[in-house]
Amino acid sequence: MSLKIIEFGSPSYQKMVDLRFQILRNPLGLTFDQADLDKEKDDILIGFFEDDDLEGCCILTPDNKTIIRLRQMAVVSGLQGKGIGRVIMNFAENVARDRGYKMLHMHARKSAVGFYQKLGYEIIGDEFEEVTIPHYEMQKAL
Repeated sequence: MSLKIIEFGSPSYQKMVDLRFQILRNPLGLTFDQADLDKEKDDILIGFFEDDDLEGCCILTPDNKTIIRLRQMAVVSGLQGKGIGRVIMNFAENVARDRGYKMLHMHARKSAVGFYQKLGYEIIGDEFEEVTIPHYEMQKAL
């Protein structure tokens, strides 16, 4: 097992886009727009690998000098619930903290709120709809 920062445009990045499509977009009948993917070139792209297989990923997008946003967290179907997400989150928090960020926030799918709460994240605000499904804004001080 290894956790890595993925280079935008690399073969590992393409694996990441494919995983995110399979887990997050395709079930909702959504795709990725190339303009949206192009915006990720300055983000922190994180991958969880077993040998050369990408098993999970997330993106950290800076909001400002102290707040960073978690996006596109995904773990391969069949491997969810085995601790991969927790490992990715710990790594992401450490990367963010090491780069000087003080707060990590996200738009969490309602179905994932319990997972993030176990990691110390708190809901801020009311439920809202994003990408056709219910979400909550959540945050945690780093």
